[in-house]
Amino acid sequence: MKIETKEILGKWKEFTLTNDQGMAVSILNYGGIITRILVPDRDGMLENVVLGYKDYQHYVSDSNFFGALVGRVAGRIQGASFELDGKTYHLEENDGENHLHGGPAGFHSVIWEVVPFETAETIGLNLHYHSACGEGGYPGNVDITVTYELNNANQLSLTYTANSDQKTAFTMTNHSYFNLSGNLRSPVGGHHVTMESSKFVELDEQLIPTGKLLEVDGTPYDFRRGNLLRTGFESGFEQNKIAGNGYDHYFIFDDNREEKIVVRDEQSGRVLTVHTNQPGVVMYTSNMLDDSLEFKEAFSEKYLGVCFETQASPASLHHEGFPSVILNAEEVYKRQTVFTFGVEG
Repeated sequence: MKIETKEILGKWKEFTLTNDQGMAVSILNYGGIITRILVPDRDGMLENVVLGYKDYQHYVSDSNFFGALVGRVAGRIQGASFELDGKTYHLEENDGENHLHGGPAGFHSVIWEVVPFETAETIGLNLHYHSACGEGGYPGNVDITVTYELNNANQLSLTYTANSDQKTAFTMTNHSYFNLSGNLRSPVGGHHVTMESSKFVELDEQLIPTGKLLEVDGTPYDFRRGNLLRTGFESGFEQNKIAGNGYDHYFIFDDNREEKIVVRDEQSGRVLTVHTNQPGVVMYTSNMLDDSLEFKEAFSEKYLGVCFETQASPASLHHEGFPSVILNAEEVYKRQTVFTFGVEG
C-alpha cells in the first residue's frame, strides 16, 4: 500500500491512496474532493467509477458538488433559515430561496488540513477543518475531522467526527457520483440498486420536502428487492417527474439489514455495497446534468452518475418525524459510511 502526493494548479494537493489490489482513490485537500476511484471489473480491468473534472480549475465554480464533502448541513434547507431554541438563523441562499449543501462557501470549497497515515492494515488521510461560529449563518464553533481510509479488501471508509460549543444544525456527507460501468462508458440507467428502505420523503416543485413520508409500495421508489434506476427515469410517477424524471429523494433506512445499499452493473460485473450508521440517504441520479462539462473520460450527460448521500434529514428543521440534524453543545458527532467494491461473474 502507498500514499502519493502531487501539487494541483500550484495551490492544492491531491493525495492518492493505492492498496495492494491496485484500487486507488485520489482526494484533494480542496473540498476533500474525491477526484477518481479506480477499481477492477470482472476481468481485472482497473477503471474509474466516479465523475471528476478533466480541468481541476472547474471544481472552484462547480455547482454539482462532484466528489466533495458537503456541510454544515447536507441537502436543502427550506427558506434558507431555521429556528433553534426560539432564535431564527438566516443562512445564505444558493438554491433559489433555499440553502443547499452548506451554502456557497460550504465545506466543499474550503482547504482542509490533511495528515496522511498508515496502519498495519490500512492507509488513509485525516482531514481537519475548524468552522467558526456564524460561518454560513450557522451557530457554534465546530471542529470537524473526516477520515478517508482504504484497506486491501477494496473498502473505502469515510468517518465523520465533529463537536460544537453551541447547539447547532449539522449533518455531513460525501457527494461522489458513482458510475460502475467504468470510465463513464454508459449512463447509470442499467445499474441495479437494492436498498433497505420502505419510506421516502415527498418533494414539492422546488425539491423541498413537504413534510410527508410516502410508502414505497407500488412505486418506482421500491428498491427493497432490487430495481433498475431507469425504472424511475422512464416512469410517469409524479415524484420522478418533479425531480427531472429521476431520483433526488431522501430514503429512510429500515433497520433489518447491515447492508443498506447494493449496486450492481451487469456489464462490468462491478458491485458497490454501502454500509452506514446514518439514518438515511439522498439518492440523486444526476437528472440536472447536461452535455456542457468535460470529465477525464467523457463529456457530461443526464444520468451519467448516481449519488448516495448518506445523512440525516434537513427536513427535520421544519417538520416532525424526520431524522434529526441537531448537534448539541459538546456532543460528539460520529458517523461512518463504508463503500465496498467487488465483482460478480
